[in-house]
Amino acid sequence: MGWKLLKLTGFLVLIIFIVGTLAFTSIESQNIMCTDIQVVFNKKDVINIDKDRLVRLVKSADNKVLRKTLNEINAEIIEEEIEKLPAILKADVYKLMVNDKGVYKGTLVVKVKHREPVLRVITSSGSYYLDKFGMKIPVSTNYATNVMVATGSVSESFAVEQLLPFVLYVEDNDFWKAQIQQIYVDEDGDVLLSPLVGGNIIEMGDLNNYRWKLHVMSAFYKQVLAKNNWDKYEMVSLKYNNQVVAKKR
Repeated sequence: MGWKLLKLTGFLVLIIFIVGTLAFTSIESQNIMCTDIQVVFNKKDVINIDKDRLVRLVKSADNKVLRKTLNEINAEIIEEEIEKLPAILKADVYKLMVNDKGVYKGTLVVKVKHREPVLRVITSSGSYYLDKFGMKIPVSTNYATNVMVATGSVSESFAVEQLLPFVLYVEDNDFWKAQIQQIYVDEDGDVLLSPLVGGNIIEMGDLNNYRWKLHVMSAFYKQVLAKNNWDKYEMVSLKYNNQVVAKKR
C-alpha cells in the first residue's frame, strides 16, 4: 500500500512539473521576439524552391513577422500562403525558442514538402509538370528534373485522365520505367512511345487496356527483340487487340 502511495505521489509530482514547465514556456514565449526565419526541406526533393524566396513569402504574408513576439504570429496564415505555391505540397510553420548564452531568441521554422513531378508535358501552348495527384507544377529555370516527357496534341484533361495513370503504372514497373523515355500523342489521340533501346517506335493506339498491351509487348521483346533483332523493326504496333504488328525497316 505504501509503495503504491509513493508511486502515485511521484506521478503527481511529475504532472505538476510538466504543467508548470508548459505554463512557464507559454508565459515566456509571449515576450520572446521573433528574430529569425529558418526554411527546412529535404535536399533530396526533386524540386527545390529557393529558400530566400520562401523567406520573402513569409514576410509578405506577415510584414511585421520579425517585429512580433512568437505569441503574436499566426502560423496558419503563413502556412496557407506558402501552400498557394504550385510546387509546394505541404507547409508546416512552428515557433521555436532558442537559448543563446542565457538569452532566449525566437525563430520561426518553415518546413516545406515539395511536390514530386512524374510527367512533363510540352505542347505548342506551353510546358508544365504534373505530380502523381494531377496537380500542375510550372517549369522554372531554378530547378530541373528528369521525368518522362509527353509531347504532341496533349490537352490538360488528356494528360491528367489518360496519360498520368499510364505513366504511374510505368513508373512502378522496373522494366518499362527503364525502357520508355518519351510519349507522343498524335491528333487522333493515338499514343506513340519512344523506347531507349532499339530505335523503334511502339504504337499503343489509345490507352484503353494499356496494361494488357504492355504485357503483350513484353512477350514480343522476349521472343523476338531479345534475339539480337533490336534494329530490324521500325515500328511495333499494339493498336489492334491481342496482337503485335511489327514493321521491318
